[in-house]
Amino acid sequence: MTRLFRKILCPIDLSEHSLAALDVALKLVQQNDAALYLLNVAPMPAGAAGFQPVPMDPYPIVEKDKREQLEKLARKRIPAEVRCKTIVTSGDPAEQVLETARDLDADLIVMGTHGRKGLGHLVLGSVAERVVRESPVPVLTAHATARARKRA
Repeated sequence: MTRLFRKILCPIDLSEHSLAALDVALKLVQQNDAALYLLNVAPMPAGAAGFQPVPMDPYPIVEKDKREQLEKLARKRIPAEVRCKTIVTSGDPAEQVLETARDLDADLIVMGTHGRKGLGHLVLGSVAERVVRESPVPVLTAHATARARKRA
């Protein structure tokens, strides 16, 4: 069997949307005997984003909490036979997803999307949209509604 993917990056913010993406990523990982990388981007301290000319030191308290949450999720949801690594970083979520994909030499990014439209999308922007536009590798997006249909 030819493996289409070797390394799959799945950004997780612990929302229903990202958990739907994790379901899809797990299937692809198992079908391709690929490694799974779970990424959580911890929020930056208020007022810090975009105002520092050099990268900030990690925000240790938040990153530690996010790392614990991500590792707990991995223990609960990822089968033991799946090669899985958890990564927690800080910064702009889209930039961190793109940078991590490049650093890992990932073959695919599987991520959730909230599917906002209109003013909500305009005001809040879309991490998934930016990743899709700028990613050097394919990006597969998933909605929580797909996960709900699967359970029905």
